[in-house]
Amino acid sequence: MVKTLALMLLVLLGSAAFGREAPPAAADPAVEQRMTNLTEQLRCLVCQNQTIADSNAGLAIDLKNEVREKMEQGMSDRQILDFVVARYGDFVLYRPPFKATTLLLWLGPLLLLAAGLFALFYKLARRRSASETGLSADQQARAATLLAAGTATKTDKQ
Repeated sequence: MVKTLALMLLVLLGSAAFGREAPPAAADPAVEQRMTNLTEQLRCLVCQNQTIADSNAGLAIDLKNEVREKMEQGMSDRQILDFVVARYGDFVLYRPPFKATTLLLWLGPLLLLAAGLFALFYKLARRRSASETGLSADQQARAATLLAAGTATKTDKQ
């Protein structure tokens, strides 16, 4: 009896360890949808390859709660985004704006592609010029003589 009671108590305590608190949600589904749409535009600062809407990191959850609070205070989406950018910089935006500070971010891949194409064409041009190096008429005649002599020597040995 004591063993059965102890086993039941252990099972009950063990199952409680897997329980999680439900994430807070706005009472109004429209506000929750607006919050989700807005948080899909913000990068998780921990994960960096996920939006905070998709992330389960602690900082992302805090940012979601902060966005929800700002919405409850009556701030517009633009005001909320400006607040978050002022606090964390343009990096927090999943699609950062095209401006002087993000120029390398936007043009970096194009610059790398251009550099790669330049290196490829340069290497091909050098290879082509090396294979097209022409011999003068005297050099061609001498090469033909050497080839003929080498062929004649092989034929004589056989």
